[in-house]
Amino acid sequence: MVPALSIVVPVYNEEESLDELHAQIVRAVLVSERSAEVIYVDDHSRDKSLAVLLRIQASDPRVRVIRFRRNFGQTAALAAGFDYSRGQTVVTLDADLQNDPADIPKLLAELDRGYDVVAGWRKSRRDGFLLRRLPSIVANRLIAWVTGTSVHDTGCTLKAFRRQVVKNLPIYAEQHRFLPAMTRQSGARVSEVVVNHRPRIHGQSKYGIGRAARVFLDLFTIKMIAQFAHRPLHYFGLFSLPFAAISMIALVFGVWDYRRMRFEAAWPDFVVLVVGLFLSLALYFILLGLLSELAVSASGMHRRRVLDRILNDHE
Repeated sequence: MVPALSIVVPVYNEEESLDELHAQIVRAVLVSERSAEVIYVDDHSRDKSLAVLLRIQASDPRVRVIRFRRNFGQTAALAAGFDYSRGQTVVTLDADLQNDPADIPKLLAELDRGYDVVAGWRKSRRDGFLLRRLPSIVANRLIAWVTGTSVHDTGCTLKAFRRQVVKNLPIYAEQHRFLPAMTRQSGARVSEVVVNHRPRIHGQSKYGIGRAARVFLDLFTIKMIAQFAHRPLHYFGLFSLPFAAISMIALVFGVWDYRRMRFEAAWPDFVVLVVGLFLSLALYFILLGLLSELAVSASGMHRRRVLDRILNDHE
């Protein structure tokens, strides 16, 4: 039977938390009438996390385990969970017990109100201020300002999605925190609810202040992609202008006779080479812009089909 709900949990060196986490998921969701599956994605843990997950899987048929051959990171783990999920609703949460599985029904209730993405908001966050909360506050404000998506806590893994929103959404690097903004650009309706946040009991945090630089670079990438997708020909046209200008300057200075104040009849070979090279580059960018317009147009048609399916599901 295809489950109605898929719970995706990325795991990396969390052997001490997994048994209690699964017990809490069972109490919060799996005892309800809603059919569900739990997908644990082991990001090539170095401890005994995989052995614990396989034992949990053997005792609970609703559990599925995916293991990476090497460590790829949380975003890749979430993407794999999205690919293997079967439920019409997908919930994500961390494996370190700081996210509370008891909040999952609250997120699902918000989805039932007509939203496509519901993000958890750790309003009372139980982490250190200087190394965790302060960088998070700055990053959240910056992400909201750049993307126009007013989500207070983009870094909270506890989120709920409609399957159609994330099934074909390409994410990589550290981009899992931008999922609300990325889905909103496709027409998804985004909401957030306050969720419980608990102090870490076992293990060590996988995130540090050095992660901020990667987040900012990914934010720049998301912003450029979002703006580029609207008018790619304009962007490539701007790229072509310097090359066209250089070719014109080379043409003028290369064939103008200052003594006679007129153009030379024969063009020097280096002038022909420079002008031809930079004009070719300018034409190359223009053609790339035209191809990008076609690609964006096809992608827009796909997004509209996805949005139509989402809207039909609400009717």
